[in-house]
Amino acid sequence: MTDALISLQNVNKYYGDYHALRDISAQIGKGEFFSLLGPSGCGKTTLLRSIAGFEEISSGVITLSGKDMVGVPPNLRPTNMVFQSYAIFPHLTVEQNVGFGLRRAAMNATEKTRAIGQALEMVGLGHLGRRAAHALSGGQRQRVALARALILKPKVLLLDEPLSALDRKMREEMQVELMKLQREVGITFVLVTHDQEEALVMSDRIAVMFEGEIAQLDDPEVLYRRPASKRVADFIGVMNFLPAHATADGVDVAGLGTVALEAAQMPGGAVVGDCSVGLRPETLSILYEGDATRARETEGRVEEVVYYGDMTYYDVTLDGAARPVRISMRNVVGREVLEVGARTRVAWDPRAIVAFGA
Repeated sequence: MTDALISLQNVNKYYGDYHALRDISAQIGKGEFFSLLGPSGCGKTTLLRSIAGFEEISSGVITLSGKDMVGVPPNLRPTNMVFQSYAIFPHLTVEQNVGFGLRRAAMNATEKTRAIGQALEMVGLGHLGRRAAHALSGGQRQRVALARALILKPKVLLLDEPLSALDRKMREEMQVELMKLQREVGITFVLVTHDQEEALVMSDRIAVMFEGEIAQLDDPEVLYRRPASKRVADFIGVMNFLPAHATADGVDVAGLGTVALEAAQMPGGAVVGDCSVGLRPETLSILYEGDATRARETEGRVEEVVYYGDMTYYDVTLDGAARPVRISMRNVVGREVLEVGARTRVAWDPRAIVAFGA
């Protein structure tokens, strides 16, 4: 990446004998919304804190704007960090919290007041400057933390699971707000999250991490549709796995039959012998009475029905398969919801399959 703002080269971090980061290499571009995604303990927060300067790496190189960050303390790096707890001072007003980082800035009182007002307007809190911080809602506290970080105009904003304490509705609203804010201010955002949906919605690119390593770094669509390994596929969203066997004639999939796959459908390399294939729930379709015969369809039995209002999720055991697959269907007007035990036809598209080695 020629316009990389952050460069990570063979970054390692040890805590005694524990190898927390393992040869991490990646580049993060100017103005990019970049996410570090993975389960708890995978090293994503350690990597974020290493970029911020709160953790000293054991080996490797971290550069920001082309400058090696070895020995550079957090307050001298062109970064600012929003912590999971927000770290809002409850005894201060909103204005005082936002302006806290300007205490030593070479600005007069008028300039500081103007900067605080601009930062609050940026996050939609211009009318709450005099309010006590302890009287804020969770979403408002999150916005105060963002304004306090942005007022110093960093090149990089580091976000450590900033939405995890919010309820689902507020979290979804703040995801949209963060995306808008990032586009407006134009600076690089690096987000740590364990929420796959959050990362897919917000990010330009995502690094999926397991056990201190980057398993795959791609844009959201590639990660979702062409995961590089079964582990990544299983972690990102919902994936149905069916046992299969690869021969010279194609891949014989339990419940689906034999299918020929393109090289792009085998991201880990050509599959040989026993293997498995993955299909997302939305790439399978329930066929109702009167629906035309599809080029690729099979039959099965409905084992479970979960109704969500706009969607219904079916677990269907395909004929010839041992375990059910999950199928998602949108509830359009006039479409019935099938009952447990019903026989049904299921359509599928070979282009949606991803194959993984044994």
